[in-house]
Amino acid sequence: MSADYATFGLSPAMRAGGVLVNGDYQVHRDFMDFVIDGRPLLHQLSDLDAVSPLAADVPPAVFTAQVRGLLLEADAPLPQSRYVIYGCPECESLECGAVTAVIERSGDDFVWRDFAWQTSEVADLDRNGYHGIGPFRFRGREYRTALELLLAAGDEEPPPRRRVLLIGARVDVLAKLAAALRTINIGADITGDAAGVPPEELRAYGAVAFGRAVDERVRASVRQAFEGAGADVVYVDGLAPITPLLVAQIEAALDRSPPERRRLARLAARRGEADVVVTSTCRVQLIAYRLDRLYRTHTQEVFDGVLEPGEHRIPLDGRATKGQSFVVARTAGAVLTAPMIH
Repeated sequence: MSADYATFGLSPAMRAGGVLVNGDYQVHRDFMDFVIDGRPLLHQLSDLDAVSPLAADVPPAVFTAQVRGLLLEADAPLPQSRYVIYGCPECESLECGAVTAVIERSGDDFVWRDFAWQTSEVADLDRNGYHGIGPFRFRGREYRTALELLLAAGDEEPPPRRRVLLIGARVDVLAKLAAALRTINIGADITGDAAGVPPEELRAYGAVAFGRAVDERVRASVRQAFEGAGADVVYVDGLAPITPLLVAQIEAALDRSPPERRRLARLAARRGEADVVVTSTCRVQLIAYRLDRLYRTHTQEVFDGVLEPGEHRIPLDGRATKGQSFVVARTAGAVLTAPMIH
């Protein structure tokens, strides 16, 4: 085993939820990702839709147990001293598959080795091992400090679940949007304005979404209320009354992970092409949404493929992107939206 040290850190990450093309829902998850040598470990595992055990929505006792396990203060949950590094974002069941690794002490150091994709109690390294990943040796002090900070934060009041305030004129659109957001684990409330709302309630929101018909006077009043409450929110201007598109916009706004550590870095749509930038090899799906002259929604998947790191110009089906249309780009953990500029 190499004696070279790797750096260890933790960083906020998100698995974007959404309403998929086939009508299924994908649950939103917030978690802490492992950052090794300055790069999220999840990005080194190619196209993996997964979350770490350090998820924000697990009970505090479970979260603490996961941290203590990584510190080797609790027995390994799997044979051969193996620990779950990433699991299924929907059910976290081993049967769905998980990335596991042996975690052990070497003097004062911590070592992660023998990474594998595991679907049963015993890992098959020959068949399912990640042979290009690790081993990683971490300095004990750096490793313990990063994880123990999570335990210290856990003694404080847990952060509220992600919540979004929806403001618009069309109650039917807002009701459908709120229902979709709640289904994917994002709280949503509907109102006409923010006047009279107590500051502590305003501070519980992560984003405010405006419908297209909301005038500037109302928008300014809402912003003033949130600023007066000292609330750190992101404002979203709805592109169109299309529920999956609005959900994607809100998910993108809720992504508080450091920009330099996002897999999907940029999306622009112009003259029948999508300009996509990714920071690591991953599968990217592009979905086009179009409103026709009768304001009926048309949905079409226009690209689904694996992209290498860098910028990519992808031609799109002209029939799917004519007129008033929009593009959603989705990877395993992130989502971006853009209007088509003709």
